[in-house]
Amino acid sequence: MSTTVYVSLGSNVGRDRNILLAIKEMRSAFGDLRLSPVYESASVGFDGSDFLNLVAGFETENDVHEVVQKLRAIEDRLGRDRTQPRFSPRPIDLDILTYDDLVMDEQGIQIPRQEILQNAFVLKPLYDIAPDTLHPTVIKDYQTLWLAMAPEAPRLDIYDLVLDQ
Repeated sequence: MSTTVYVSLGSNVGRDRNILLAIKEMRSAFGDLRLSPVYESASVGFDGSDFLNLVAGFETENDVHEVVQKLRAIEDRLGRDRTQPRFSPRPIDLDILTYDDLVMDEQGIQIPRQEILQNAFVLKPLYDIAPDTLHPTVIKDYQTLWLAMAPEAPRLDIYDLVLDQ
């Protein structure tokens, strides 16, 4: 049975290159991707270069642990250093936002990611590609959640990056 997965992608080190490489590797691992526009936003939790962020959606037969393993392998190949503090510059950050309507918090895996409800740079691109999809715990669609967050949201600029290469 196929599962719909949404993953956030973020980078503030070698941004364009690392986003494009991560998309290429995700396509190789998971097949067709639905991609949101790319947004540029200020770093959160530390002083650093602006981030590029987007959300990718795909269908998979992989269980959640296999998806996490594949995403971490991509991060590792692109130079992600897991010894750095959580809020620090990074070449790539790949986080499962949702895995159908699964709710779990174990072994360092939190689904759905709380960042969906906290950060415009996660919620806006998720809304862009899945506006009618329901958040698994608050049971509101992403359009409703984005429209509630948008008036208070920090700067979020569309970034011109050609993703279909």
